[in-house]
Parts: sequence; C-alpha cells; structure tokens
Amino acid sequence: MKTSCDDSNQLPPGDLEFSMAAIDKKILVLSGKGGVGKSTAAVNIAVELSRRGLNVGLLDIDLHGPSVPRMTDTSDVHCSTIKDKIVPIQAGNLKIMSIAYLLQDEKQAVIWRGPMKHTVIKQLLGNTDWGILDYLIVDFPPGTGDEPLAAAELIGDGAEAVVVTTPQQVAVGDVRRCITFCEKLSLTVRGIVENMSSAVCPACGEVFNIYGSEGGRKLAEETGIELLGSIPIDPKITAGADEGRPISESGADEATLKALACIIDKLLKDTNKTTKGNDNMRIAIPLADGKLTLHFGHCRQFAVMDVDPENKSITAREDMVPPEHEPGVLPKWLHGMGVTHIIAAGMGQRAQQLFNQNGIEVIVGAEADTPENLVKAFLSESLVTGQNICDH
Repeated sequence: MKTSCDDSNQLPPGDLEFSMAAIDKKILVLSGKGGVGKSTAAVNIAVELSRRGLNVGLLDIDLHGPSVPRMTDTSDVHCSTIKDKIVPIQAGNLKIMSIAYLLQDEKQAVIWRGPMKHTVIKQLLGNTDWGILDYLIVDFPPGTGDEPLAAAELIGDGAEAVVVTTPQQVAVGDVRRCITFCEKLSLTVRGIVENMSSAVCPACGEVFNIYGSEGGRKLAEETGIELLGSIPIDPKITAGADEGRPISESGADEATLKALACIIDKLLKDTNKTTKGNDNMRIAIPLADGKLTLHFGHCRQFAVMDVDPENKSITAREDMVPPEHEPGVLPKWLHGMGVTHIIAAGMGQRAQQLFNQNGIEVIVGAEADTPENLVKAFLSESLVTGQNICDH
C-alpha cells in the first residue's frame, strides 16, 4: 500500500468528543479469542470501504500485539505531529493509526498497567487527526479486558460491533462472551464474521471443514445477529497479510473475494443511523448571548434540543461548544450528535448543501430569539422566517 503522512483535511486540536463527532460511523471489530483472524477482518473491511470511495480510518488498539502495520505494509513508518495532533499514516483515502508507529522499533514490548492503557487509547482516539471520516474501523485486542472496555466507553454512543469467530466451538464459546460484553455496554452488534470456514483442495476441489462447520451460522441463529459472511481458508490471504497486501490484492480465490464483498455490502446496507431514536428530532440552534446568532460562521455555542414531534414538546436541551469553523466540519459534527434540523438566521448555499448531505434539514431566515421560543414556534408551524441574510 502506498502511504504517506498527510496533513490535509485536518480538524483543529480538540478533545475526544470533537474527534469522534466528525466520524459518521464507528465499527469495532472484536473477538473473544485470539487467532481467529480479527485483525485480518478489520484491515480488509477498512480497505474495501475505502476502495468504494469512502473516507475511512483504521485504528489498531491491540497495544500488546499490533498487527495492522504489518498487514498494511507500514511497519517501517513513524508518525509525526502537527499542532499537537498525531498525523495518521495515509494510504489513499484510508488513514491508519497504531501504537506501533509510536514505538522505537517492532521488537519493543509494551508493558503497561490498566490506567496507562486507558490514557494511551484515549490519545490514539482523540489526539489523532482523523479529520472528517465516513467510517472508523477499530481493531480491538481479543477478550473483554481493560483495552476493549476503555475503547468502547471512550468511543461512546453510536458505535457498532462486528464480532469475528472461527467455526469450532472453542472460539464460538468465547465469542458468546464477547456478545455479552457488548450487551452490557449497550453496544449494538452489527454482525458476525466467520473466518476460516472451510478449505478447498486445489487438486480435486473437495471441501474440508478443518475447524468444524457452521459455527458462525449457528451462533447467528442462536443470538438473532446477522451472519455477515464466511471467509474460507485461503493460503493467499496469509501470504498477502505477511507482505502487507489486502485480500483484494493477494490473488485470493473467487470464493474468498465474493465472501468479502458480501460482508461489505451488508455493512453498507441500512447504516444511516443517528445517535438518537429515529422517531425523535434533534434541533440545533447557533447561539450568541443566549439567542439565535445572526452570524452563523462565528458561532461559539450551539443549543441542541431534543424534541418529541408527536407531542410537540421539548424533552431536553444541551449546550455544546463546536469545533473551529472549517468547511464541512460543523455538518459532520452535528450529524454525529444526531441532529436532524438546524435553525439559522442565515447560511450560505454551500453550507446548506453540506448540511443536507449529512441528513440535516436547514431552516433559514429566523429572527433572534431564545432556543425554546424558536423550537416551540417551529413545532407549532408558526416560526416566522424572512430573508436569508447570508445567501451566498
């Protein structure tokens, strides 16, 4: 993979909340057991999503055994920092980050206790300059210990998990515990990937179930979680991973390529979700001195109002400090907060287009008033709107 340390599409230095809010979808790749091909799944999901034209980040938080650099042919690369932000490794529209990029060499062991791990994971998530992403794929370490717990809690609401297993019951049993871990954290499990499902003899074509059969399918039926796909044993996957080549560039068999494409298709299907329920609205209002500001581009605070449209009532208000005003940042940030509407005095046509692209309806021409009065007027269909004072 051709890589570089890229400093474009930067977000200004900020905290974890801002970094995560600029990322549309987060997929956490987990397994209850090591050696099932979790990192292989994470890397190839990230690569294939980026090949489909999406802006993707790939984060390796397996602090003790980071595999992503080897699998992406970036083992010899080290990261730089710009304005207190870590610049991830860039490969096309894929950004990659791993603790390995910050170590002196690949032989250096990480010997840390829980609090240190939590701090480092928070820095990898919040201090990396991810910019604006469609997807962040996070390769978790196996099990349900400190690192998975810290990362899941830090990433917060809106993330989904993909759990990886092999067919044999030893692995399936551990994955059951991994699913329970997700349930305890209210983390939606998007689907199950069964790796090493079978092997085909190249001479006679006979199929061998080396690690048992249909463990992933049976687990999916038992839990009601979708089976995203079953990836067969293919020696070319192993050779490609060692050489830093994804499955699509490894010369893998057609059945392997089809299985991977099926997984990506299912992940992309019906993933337009917000952090709030689809039945409710979230209305954002840019503020100045407690009222709607007339200068949207200079806003330093947003009131985000949770609304029950059926009862036409405000259920909650949260005031938030936005990231620095850069093209495309605010629409992604507010979309990540689950905002469905924004009320503004004025807004340029390009900004309106960016909000619409992020599924946020724009109401312009409102007069300066408190957020509560504006939202109540909007719900009662009596909101007075005039000229868009920033129509450019």
